[in-house]
Amino acid sequence: MHEGVRQSAVFEQEWDVPRIAVTGHRDLDDTTAGVIRAAFDARIAELTVEGRVVGVSCLADGADALFAAAVLDAGGDLVAVIPAEKYRDGLPAAYRPEYDRLLGAALDVIRLDHVEVTARAYTDAGLASLVGADELIAVWDGRPAAGSGGSADVVAQAREQGVPVTVIWPDGARRG
Repeated sequence: MHEGVRQSAVFEQEWDVPRIAVTGHRDLDDTTAGVIRAAFDARIAELTVEGRVVGVSCLADGADALFAAAVLDAGGDLVAVIPAEKYRDGLPAAYRPEYDRLLGAALDVIRLDHVEVTARAYTDAGLASLVGADELIAVWDGRPAAGSGGSADVVAQAREQGVPVTVIWPDGARRG
C-alpha cells in the first residue's frame, strides 16, 4: 500500500461480507449507462451474502457513481475512496449534488493525502480501492488507459494481485 493510504475499517471487520471494487469510464452515453446500471444490479445481487455487500468506489461521475448507487439501492455499504483534497472541484458541476449525496451515504471514507488531482492520485486511488477487495468490476472498453491511473491500469493491477475481474462492456456500448 502506498504511503498516505489507510485501510478502511470496513475491511478489517471479521464478518464474511463480499467487498467489490469498481473502476470504469466516466463518459458514458445515457443508453450505455442504463445497461451498465442493470448489469451492476444483477452482479451485486449475485455477490450479496445474507443481505450484505460492501462496494468501494471513488464516486466519479459515470461508472463509479452508477455502481455506488446500485450498492446503496441493494442495501449494501459503501466505502468512498477520495483521490485528492480538490477532487470534487474537478467533477462536473451538474454532477456534484449526486457526488455529495453518495459521499454522505458512505459508511467509510478513505481520503488520500494528495491535494491536486493528478495521475498519481488516480493511480493511488485505484490501488487503495483494491485493498481487501474480493472482486473488481470494470466498466471498460478494453482499450489502454488514456493516462496513468485509468481503468486499464486498475484492471492490470487487480489481475497482478490476483483479484478476480469482471468486465462489463455490453455490445453497442458507447462512451459519450
